[in-house]
Amino acid sequence: MRYMYPTSTPAHRRVKESPLSSDAIFRQSHAGLFNLCIVVLVAVNSRLIIENIMKYGLLIRSGFWFSSRSLSDWPLLMCCFTLPLFPLGSFFVEKLAWNKCISKPLVISLHVLITTASILWPVFVILRCDSSVLSGLALMLFGCIVWLKLVSYVHTNYDIRALSNLAEKVPVYKVDLFHAGPTLCYQPTYPRSTCVRKGWVTRQALKLVIFTGVMGFIVEQYINPIVKNSQHPLKGNFLYAVERVLKLSVPTLYVWLCMFYCFFHLWLNILAELLRFGDREFYKDWWNAKTVEEYWRMWNMPVHKWMIRHIYLPCLRNGLPKGAAIVIAFLISAIFHELVIGVPCHLFKFWAFIGIMFQVPLVILTNYLQRKFKNNMVGNMIFWSFFSIFGQPMCVLLYYHDVMNRKVRASNG
Repeated sequence: MRYMYPTSTPAHRRVKESPLSSDAIFRQSHAGLFNLCIVVLVAVNSRLIIENIMKYGLLIRSGFWFSSRSLSDWPLLMCCFTLPLFPLGSFFVEKLAWNKCISKPLVISLHVLITTASILWPVFVILRCDSSVLSGLALMLFGCIVWLKLVSYVHTNYDIRALSNLAEKVPVYKVDLFHAGPTLCYQPTYPRSTCVRKGWVTRQALKLVIFTGVMGFIVEQYINPIVKNSQHPLKGNFLYAVERVLKLSVPTLYVWLCMFYCFFHLWLNILAELLRFGDREFYKDWWNAKTVEEYWRMWNMPVHKWMIRHIYLPCLRNGLPKGAAIVIAFLISAIFHELVIGVPCHLFKFWAFIGIMFQVPLVILTNYLQRKFKNNMVGNMIFWSFFSIFGQPMCVLLYYHDVMNRKVRASNG
């Protein structure tokens, strides 16, 4: 009957919402709009790249990758080779502890000495040498990773010994996979994959090289000229500083996203594949974070798991309230951010420390706004605004001008 009388067939049969209405927008697929955003983003940025090269020429220099000054960084390279000695020392201390050759207070004292020396040794070498910032940054990151792994190794073995009263208990102080693996949390065994996919590793390594080159291009072609033509954001004209921050926000965000992809997705997965390390959850969907707190819980899972296991939960077990435990976790994170950035720059203005501690009121504020608006889109936009538009470009400008001012004073002195 419907085909016999087509004009009389009802065209409106039930209540429906427009796909972009507030009641239906989150039930629809927006893959096409996402693809459109990618096409527009590629087109716009391609035009900007061509315009920039036509106006300024190719600014990439070989000195970005290697220079004669890099040869003066050999003390940092030697220091990097000595850092594995500290895990080896902890291993022998644990072996003596499991065999009950030394007392408990001596075990604790030796571990405190070894872990403290593991972080102070690279700091001493960097401050004594006039090395490049990039070399110092790499060494400090390696030193901090060694320190975090040592704390987890010592803390876990201490708990296991406290729970074990059997003399015939098999020791678990082995460190074969842990100190080389993409994790900061020690445990006797780890989930393992079945084999190493050599072709997959090759493809990921090629991506790593490409995206590292993209980062270098953006830094040399965009960020360096913007920063060199800027004033100190706290000492110049306010509107001019805001304009520089906003202009710097896009290339800084691109570099940060490339860095995240290169390190957390490509490098850690390559390392996990080569070592057959099974747990590949190095990050969660932090880009959907509705609050600053959600972001810090999802973007760096190795550090987050370490903080929960060795800082947050021990604080709660010792009777501290949840808020105090969170502040202590951010305090430790702020100290290490300052070490990683301030030591290679030979500068202690505590901008990184202040930036991380400023996350505490931001956590409170974004949690309040999320509860008030009860809208995931609003919370996510607020998070991106705080994080990418204002935070990172401001830190880049502050450290650049302070480092340049220090070098001028040193040359004049």
